[in-house]
Amino acid sequence: MMDLQEKTSLLSRTGLFASCKAQMLEQIAEFCSIYAIPKGGAVFLPGDSGNSLYIVKSGEISVLQYSAQSHRQHHEIARYSAGDFFGEVDMLMNTKRNAEARAAEDSELLRFPSQGKGLQDLLLAYPPTGAELLHLFMQTTAARIRKSNALLKENSPWVQEMRTQVYGDKLTGLYNKTFLEERLPSYLTDAARPVSLLMVKPDNFKFINDNFGHEAGDQALVAIGTALVRHVPENAVTVRFMGNELACVFPDTDRQKALLMAEDIRSLLNKLDVSSMTGGKPFELSVSIGAAVFPDHAREAAGLIAAAHELPLIGRERGGNKILFPEDKQE
Repeated sequence: MMDLQEKTSLLSRTGLFASCKAQMLEQIAEFCSIYAIPKGGAVFLPGDSGNSLYIVKSGEISVLQYSAQSHRQHHEIARYSAGDFFGEVDMLMNTKRNAEARAAEDSELLRFPSQGKGLQDLLLAYPPTGAELLHLFMQTTAARIRKSNALLKENSPWVQEMRTQVYGDKLTGLYNKTFLEERLPSYLTDAARPVSLLMVKPDNFKFINDNFGHEAGDQALVAIGTALVRHVPENAVTVRFMGNELACVFPDTDRQKALLMAEDIRSLLNKLDVSSMTGGKPFELSVSIGAAVFPDHAREAAGLIAAAHELPLIGRERGGNKILFPEDKQE
């Protein structure tokens, strides 16, 4: 069995992984295995699960295409030698093999992930590495087959798990700060189509945590997130941004519509029943909302987030339950 250092060295010399940093390579290597395959031995057959990719350490691997009707060999469609990798497209798309791979001579292969392990295991162990690796696969394989949209099926367990781990908030089930920061730019592409960002933050949330415990606070936050998702339009995106601050993105929403939506959300949360989290005692949430509009207040995502993010705290300082736009900062 190859030791970790040898596996890492092989990965670093392979085009797919050449740009990875040392720590990332070591983490990937933990999920790799090496094995020898004699001349004529099968790496995989048509119909096998495409759950791994392979790197040729030594020897040569021939990939043969077969007819679905006659099951007879048509021709060799690819041949891989030392340092080459193959099988990653089926792995990403969660599809079965449609070709046969055999050793053209005695060979050694590195398999990722190794038998009995899955990409989800790597993602759970090292989420940042899993996310970066997915993007790397997308870029590399897109260059190979020139159809990046065909790479990743929505029903791929790997893709679903990646999105949950990288872009999902475990407590609320909402999208997280990373999602907002990475995906908001895609909404801000046409200055003729305004986009509004609302930052929603309870003014008196600390009272729940201090008097009823942090578990009650967590439950209240889940209730707030659920209420928002059910209330906002289908094309809106709800995010847990930081702590007890939530964000809502509203496409095609100008300042006037944003104000109406903010007032609606404030009313919704003021009336939200959180008595089950406060020992049955009545409790009214007070919320302050910061609103910023593209392109009026910022023309890029970071600026829009910054413009809205600072406003709820200002609203709380002014007595709470306020709705503020950037121009309202100065009284």
